[in-house]
Amino acid sequence: MPLSPSHPLSDGRTANAPLIRAYRGDRPERTPVWFMRQAGRSLPEYRELRAGGDMLQACLTPELASEITLQPVRRHGVDAGIFFSDIVVPVLLAGVDVRIVAGRGPVIDEPIRTASDVLTLRPLDPEALDPVREAVALTVEQLGSTPLIGFAGAPFTLAAYLVEGGPSKDQLRARSLMHSDPHTWAALLNWCADVTGEFLRAQVEAGASAAQLFDSWIGSVSQHDYLRRVAPHSKRALGHLRGLDVPRVHFGLGTDRILTDIAALGVDAVGIDWRLPLDEASAVFGDGMPLQGNIDPALLDAPWPVLAAHVDSVLERGKKAPAHVVNLGHGVPPETDPEVLTRLVRYIHGELPD
Repeated sequence: MPLSPSHPLSDGRTANAPLIRAYRGDRPERTPVWFMRQAGRSLPEYRELRAGGDMLQACLTPELASEITLQPVRRHGVDAGIFFSDIVVPVLLAGVDVRIVAGRGPVIDEPIRTASDVLTLRPLDPEALDPVREAVALTVEQLGSTPLIGFAGAPFTLAAYLVEGGPSKDQLRARSLMHSDPHTWAALLNWCADVTGEFLRAQVEAGASAAQLFDSWIGSVSQHDYLRRVAPHSKRALGHLRGLDVPRVHFGLGTDRILTDIAALGVDAVGIDWRLPLDEASAVFGDGMPLQGNIDPALLDAPWPVLAAHVDSVLERGKKAPAHVVNLGHGVPPETDPEVLTRLVRYIHGELPD
């Protein structure tokens, strides 16, 4: 089923937005910029809105999720909204008992570690995604010509949370399951691919103009294991967008050795973390892939001349790619001064002299 006639890409609202043009490989006159984790975290208005509230409940309250998504667009003037959610939301909607623990992240009290555990997992009921669709529709109505980016976790990162029971430094249990019981691993990742793919499709159908798959923990996997045990499932997740003509973006941490394998997933643009200079990343793709990134989040707290010089370098190196969407090499740290982000957007847009 194609995009509806009222979708922002179909009716022209976002079709020529700088972000969409860049994702499609057409370098716009003004370099687009947005920040991962811009929705929330560092914003005082977000903390006021969320005071004492449950994170996952906020994600599933359409008016709240929409308002949080819109806050950084209003404040910073970024070129896109990123849908406010969490990668475990589709897991929760599919019936897995998951909660967000302050200072730690998603926690699953009964991890999925055996074949019988995987058999308890149920498909995602499409109706469970109604709050997500409603939140996206509310947001898109307010954004006008500014695109909304759909958000979903890649199957490996989702599976790692499920197997580890929460955040982990090296995803040791998950990688162990990958090798000790490859059939169970494949069944788990297929399930993750389907729930996260349906989550992403629901956002696009409701009005998101681009879709980004986040693989935050993929840096712990070798290239061999990525190709055999991970990439087919990421491709399956993105396959849920079949028939929907929206740009697809992949972002992962520590992906320098698997960049060409990521491109083979069929994405339109690739996010690069802060470790690999953009000109070197572009060379991997034969200077043929639009790139996103890669300001080092650690420099957001540096003196402005230091940060500006770093951004100048990122922009110059990004010229090697067909197009460049400026972003951080990871998410906004919660202690970031919002004024720095606003100034950064204006600088990248050419509105500040230095």
